[in-house]
Amino acid sequence: MTPTPRARTLVILPTFNERQNLGRVVERTLRALPSTHILVVDDDSPDGTGIFAETLAASDERVHVLHRSGKLGLGAAYITGFAWGLERGYDWLIEMDADGSHPPEALPRMLEAASASDSVGLVIGSRWVSGGSVEDWPKGRELLSRVANTYARIMLGLSVRDATAGYRVYRAAVLAGFDFASVDSKGYCFQIDLTLRTLDAGFAIAEVPIHFREREFGVSKMSRAIVIEALLKVTGWSFTRRVRRNPSETALPLGNA
Repeated sequence: MTPTPRARTLVILPTFNERQNLGRVVERTLRALPSTHILVVDDDSPDGTGIFAETLAASDERVHVLHRSGKLGLGAAYITGFAWGLERGYDWLIEMDADGSHPPEALPRMLEAASASDSVGLVIGSRWVSGGSVEDWPKGRELLSRVANTYARIMLGLSVRDATAGYRVYRAAVLAGFDFASVDSKGYCFQIDLTLRTLDAGFAIAEVPIHFREREFGVSKMSRAIVIEALLKVTGWSFTRRVRRNPSETALPLGNA
């Protein structure tokens, strides 16, 4: 089952210094999914990415650009893009990196999985399910990703194999129900946060295997602060969710302290 011709998709590409990658990513995305629209959310890139994005938009009505005043974080960029897309009535809102690591050619398969059932609220392009893979990634980064996802699964009781993945198709109705004012995750734990919110809203999550390839140009935005943020937030969410599930068990020791 594929999305109906009336279904409207929006691919959101947050950018910061992605001038060398953006043109190729936009070209591949429109080739893979000609009916889609693309929204570039640029954080005032010093390398001129935002200006270059405007030239792409001027030559193709499917490309749109939003400019932000500085480097305000990945999560905030996606929230801005979600709001823009929801206001304009798109049916599917897609997260995708602008560095070329997420293969646009997987979009048709991901949309097919998203439209297979009304219960599916999110489809993740997954590196860590059967058939998924990574290429040219430093062993340290691969280990970090595997450990982070294992930790999230254990602490939060998730069955999702790649909760930190940033390649995603969301049903618009799912995002419309989120309270984004309460989201303060900035790094990849933003993805874990929205994974939890999707499940808590009663929607199913599907994972489609992808081949993830390390960027060819530019540098990764990963930092120690992003890793620490994720560790602290996942631990905090785990405690909060256990308190909600077992209020009497948690309250008893505190009362006897």
